[in-house]
Amino acid sequence: MTASKNTILLVDDDPNDILLIKRAFKKTEMPYPVEAVEDGESAKAYLEGKKPYSDRKKHPFPSMVLLDVNMPRISGHELLKWIRGHKDLKELPVVMLTSSKSGADVDKADELGANFYLVKPVKFEEYLELAKAVNLYCSVQLAKPED
Repeated sequence: MTASKNTILLVDDDPNDILLIKRAFKKTEMPYPVEAVEDGESAKAYLEGKKPYSDRKKHPFPSMVLLDVNMPRISGHELLKWIRGHKDLKELPVVMLTSSKSGADVDKADELGANFYLVKPVKFEEYLELAKAVNLYCSVQLAKPED
């Protein structure tokens, strides 16, 4: 699957976190648009290009996934395992972005193949710093020439 070179898929069940992350990215002039879905089932549909995400002009295939750990129905770990087990998705960069500081969650994310594990900030200023770090990662990772 070909990534759009500029879209980030945010998977998070908390609408406030989605709003804060999008606001921080906008304020730091993140050049990559963020598409957000609120659960693992929607993320699977998005990544596979199934309805209601089948129009890739409206819902481009992402270059990166920002993934919460604690979500209903399908946890972030389960979704990460599914992504890494899917032949067309296994190379997709996945950054765990969660409120969990649990060593077990960090270890499991690492074991399942997460590229990074970041703990969600508490203050908006910290969200801005997180957005800058993600932007830097994207500028390096997404600038790589495609094979």
